Amino acid sequence: MIASVEGRVGAIAADSLVIEVGGIGYRVFVAPAVLSITPPGSNLKLHTYHLVREDQQALFGFRTAEELGFFNLLLTVTGVGPKVALAIVGSRPTADLQLAILMQDQAVLVSIPGIGKKLAERIIFELKEKVSAAGVAAGSSAAVSTASEGEVVAALQALGYSLGEAREASRLAVNDATVGAGLEERVKAALRTLLRD
Repeated sequence: MIASVEGRVGAIAADSLVIEVGGIGYRVFVAPAVLSITPPGSNLKLHTYHLVREDQQALFGFRTAEELGFFNLLLTVTGVGPKVALAIVGSRPTADLQLAILMQDQAVLVSIPGIGKKLAERIIFELKEKVSAAGVAAGSSAAVSTASEGEVVAALQALGYSLGEAREASRLAVNDATVGAGLEERVKAALRTLLRD
């Protein structure tokens, strides 16, 4: 598996770029936002998802580990392939997308080219459950109604955030007296914190 690629940017196409590493050029599919800020000849490091199928191999590149983590989470949704997941991740900041999913805001997802209402509903349904499941798994008891800081951290990590980011955001959410005690409320508050950063 190719986990990351760092090198000089060679050719740039409409949906990908070539990163030259040690005399080898790797074609990496990226979001338009990455293409727009990357001039040929510049040095670039991307976290990558290496797709390997019987008939195809491809690399998908992301600026941050959080984007890659969220991309991987999107791939678990029925009907979401790498190109659709890349379009979603590249459409807006990761925290904004995660907050939209937790708040069941279909309009955000439907505004992304290639995402219809049914697929948006499926993404929201399947990912919202996974975040909740991640939080429950981290807690000592599923029956506890107050979400612990550890549950919030686990949910944020399931969404692709680093341990450090998840700990800081969850600490702020858990200590905020205006935020409800449930997992969903605290994760939403933590995502809002991450979105402001």
